[in-house]
Amino acid sequence: MIKRTLYFGNPAYLKTSNEQLVIELPDTGETKQAPIEDIGMLILDHQQITITQAVMSRLLANNTAVITCDETHHPTGLFLNLDGHSLQSQKQQAQLEASIPLKKQLWQQTVMAKIQNQAALLVQEREQAKFLTELAKDVKSGDADNAEAVAAAYYWKRVFPAFLEFRRERYGPPPNNLLNYGYSILRAMVARSLVASGMLPTFGIHHRNQYNSYCLADDIMEPYRPFVDKVVCDIVRMNGKFLDMTPKMKQAILALPAMDVHMGGQKSPLMNAVQRTTASLAKCFEGKTRKILYPEFV
Repeated sequence: MIKRTLYFGNPAYLKTSNEQLVIELPDTGETKQAPIEDIGMLILDHQQITITQAVMSRLLANNTAVITCDETHHPTGLFLNLDGHSLQSQKQQAQLEASIPLKKQLWQQTVMAKIQNQAALLVQEREQAKFLTELAKDVKSGDADNAEAVAAAYYWKRVFPAFLEFRRERYGPPPNNLLNYGYSILRAMVARSLVASGMLPTFGIHHRNQYNSYCLADDIMEPYRPFVDKVVCDIVRMNGKFLDMTPKMKQAILALPAMDVHMGGQKSPLMNAVQRTTASLAKCFEGKTRKILYPEFV
């Protein structure tokens, strides 16, 4: 069963009773409830939300990713469970002892999967993708030739309509804002699943910035980015140049966890696919397999 994503964009008071999340909405006087065990992500996007320590404790015990947003409505904080797996110390030890050759092979697989999914999205957007298809076949161990960057330069020039004159810049004009929001949600999903699979999201296989607490999440989310891009492409198609974030756009992006993806010939919600990916990564670190499971963009 896919876990629920709850988003709060208005004043609210969140408490708990009988393993339920109790939601009091002062604007309407309503009180609602949701089983805590059903919640996978909870997003707090208003400066007048109050949440009790008891709720935080139960949410984190349930391995719910709790995301906080700033006054610009951009995700800025992520709370994760510190005890996400019964064999956590064993799995983390295997992660920390992973060899350099293994990490290079895993990053090679990750970059190949990302470029293949970028190519598939370009095909859906009726753009030429043969260059990326061929490039994906030639990714070397550790991506020694930086094929990821070569692919990005080609991809970002074509994935959105020419009238946008798009350049991928974190603080650039729209639809960069939509991409940033979607990637933040995706990053939280991946970090949550890494913890659930017994790993430390801090120690990556490629990313290693000492100031980044989610290096491994940033690694593993790469092949999933085109699924965010697809949602943003659909928003652009419906709104043209009018791409300042609206509630409807935010709703479309927040539906990402339930988005259907294909992996190993099976269709499943994206959140479930992420969990399969992180579980396969844990097995790679433990020497049980040498292949990460990633979704295919079809």
